[in-house]
Amino acid sequence: MVQFGVNIFPTDKSINPLVVAQEAEARGFESIWFPEHSHIPTSRVTPWGGNPKAPPLPEEYWRTYDQFVALGMAAAVTKTIKVGTGITLVAQRDAIWMAKEVASVDALSGGRLLFGIGYGWNREELAHHGVSYRDRRAVLREKILAMKEIWTNDEAEFHGTHVDFSPIWSWPKPATKPHPPIILGGSAGPKTMADIVEFCDGFMPISGRYDIAEQITQIRRMAEDAGRDPASIEFGQFGTPAKPEIVEQMIEVGLSRVVFSLPSAGDDKVLPLLDRYAELAGRYA
Repeated sequence: MVQFGVNIFPTDKSINPLVVAQEAEARGFESIWFPEHSHIPTSRVTPWGGNPKAPPLPEEYWRTYDQFVALGMAAAVTKTIKVGTGITLVAQRDAIWMAKEVASVDALSGGRLLFGIGYGWNREELAHHGVSYRDRRAVLREKILAMKEIWTNDEAEFHGTHVDFSPIWSWPKPATKPHPPIILGGSAGPKTMADIVEFCDGFMPISGRYDIAEQITQIRRMAEDAGRDPASIEFGQFGTPAKPEIVEQMIEVGLSRVVFSLPSAGDDKVLPLLDRYAELAGRYA
């Protein structure tokens, strides 16, 4: 059965993230997702999403609340809705601290965290964190592998090119075993697909950028070739248009999660849209 969620940039000018989480739960949504950017360099050299034809970047990109703080607070005022990072810019974060943040939110929420991850598209933002654009994939991979070691071992160590630490103790461990689902966002070319098969539990791209049916077919084929059960990889989509014919098409191609986008706006705009999305999702309950 398909699950429905919503995503929103929670900012100091939008609906309170605690309120939108409560309202989404009250309407029966399975999950709520918050994206992140630590900051946006004012140079604005890298266009939105790396697309030279993209419009100017909306201000919510540099006004987001800290992702794990907002999700932790949202989890504290809800009971059943899953809280998702949509997505975490893994390459820009310290692996050991990030492992603790993920584990803390998952443990305190009773296992309700969905860990969405991405490589990052803003070259200047990456550079401010000491990461080159060309290395971001390799950095993400090592940080995910290192965090898995921390989450699943009482004494963890990791030795790589970008992440290196001797044996450590780190608690809490996640409530979800062995760890929260790791769901990669972004556009799935061959390198991304290889990462999904190697160390992820799911794939959730943004709607409209590629033929998702073909991507699902390729990822499943690559999983089989690697000796992995294709059924162990779940598929979803961010920003699915709220139209019955599109939702039905996404279900048909194999999506298990559809996430509708909410504007970074006030209650007066967000809540009526939540009602409309809930009505559409209710058709597939």
